[in-house]
Amino acid sequence: MAGSGRAVDLAVIGGGTAGFGAAVTAARQGLEVCLVEAGARIGGVMAFCPGMPWGGGYPCGTSIGGVMEELTDRLRALDPPAAEIRPSTLENFGPEIVYDPDMAQIAMFGMLEEAGVECHLNTLAQRPVMDGARIARIDCANRHGSFALTPRLVVDCSGDGDLSAQAGVSFDLGDASGAMMGVTLSFLLVNAPWDVVFADPDPYFTSHATRGVADGRLHSDLAQLYLMRGFHRDTVFCNSVIIRDVDGRDADAIARATQEGRRRVAQLVAFLRAEVPGFSDAWMTALGPTVGVRETRKLHGLYRLSASDVAMATKFEDGIVACSNPVDDVMRGADGAMTHEAAVEGQGYYTLPFRCLVPEMVENLLFAGRIVSADPAAFASIRGMPQCMAMGQAAGNGAALALRGGCAVQAIDPADVVAAMQAQGMRGLAGKGLGPPQL
Repeated sequence: MAGSGRAVDLAVIGGGTAGFGAAVTAARQGLEVCLVEAGARIGGVMAFCPGMPWGGGYPCGTSIGGVMEELTDRLRALDPPAAEIRPSTLENFGPEIVYDPDMAQIAMFGMLEEAGVECHLNTLAQRPVMDGARIARIDCANRHGSFALTPRLVVDCSGDGDLSAQAGVSFDLGDASGAMMGVTLSFLLVNAPWDVVFADPDPYFTSHATRGVADGRLHSDLAQLYLMRGFHRDTVFCNSVIIRDVDGRDADAIARATQEGRRRVAQLVAFLRAEVPGFSDAWMTALGPTVGVRETRKLHGLYRLSASDVAMATKFEDGIVACSNPVDDVMRGADGAMTHEAAVEGQGYYTLPFRCLVPEMVENLLFAGRIVSADPAAFASIRGMPQCMAMGQAAGNGAALALRGGCAVQAIDPADVVAAMQAQGMRGLAGKGLGPPQL
């Protein structure tokens, strides 16, 4: 039978920042929430790329608020503090949150536990079973075997949108030609004194990188090095090793890309130790377990955020999160460049409509995170982790509203979602400004 299985109010598929935001928000409103995550950790990119800053949480110098702010405040309140806000050293990026990734894991699991979320780690959501325009059952599996969930509503935060696509939601893959952004294998270097490493005013270490590429000691895609101060003193986070033209939906392609990334990481570490001041006694730690994927499917929602929406600093009536991130387009396809051009001129910001999280047809499905409905340029701006967490928060609120009202997700009043987000501390929505800069 299509409906046989464990009954829950809400199934959240994927435990990245979006899934975390959705699960915590919905459970706090009394829903029975089951979170299904394929890996052993939550946090998504922060689990695959230990030390990746949470960029985009402070458009125009003011916190977006909500669950992201709550998590940051929890980490900052620890003794010793496990997070702080710093200006980015890269052009067009505003303030970013740097944090201890292990303490962040502890804090996030704590928030899920406090809310009463049931977490299933190392578990795959294999396929949805449909009953007309509704998801009736989700077949899952872990090392112990198969089981099924029969949720009243589903929020897909899986990153690749496999379940939504299987449920019939249409999507775009990459850009108009299908080209997707490169994947990255990140790592930390320790014992790299900041006063020496960052004495060079060039944030991209271009002269060193150019020499390494010319000498054949670095891959040609390492003409700029993305090296940032880690959270802990004299640690350096490296987000430089990018592998092009990888389909993040393909497990075998991801495995090959990860192994290629390991080779390039070893090459880069040897070069830094030999050639760049400050790294001679440094060593690598916290190598990501797999590459971080930036882009695969972008699902089709009731609205598609566009590049013009972003450039014009459009503030939608149903906007659920503020954003001023640059268009951070990373080596798309075989020939794409690395760009992070300003998305909004001056000190402006735009908002993401709730409609971008709502499919056209499936009645009990919402989605959030990097599968958001957006064109390639808009996606390259809105994909930051704080914004993804806020998308999840909005989806969690939407799920609660739909279940309380007994309606399809397409019938949710977006004004109610916005009001809930504001009550939860989100800023810059519904015609209300972000407020004065906090930094």
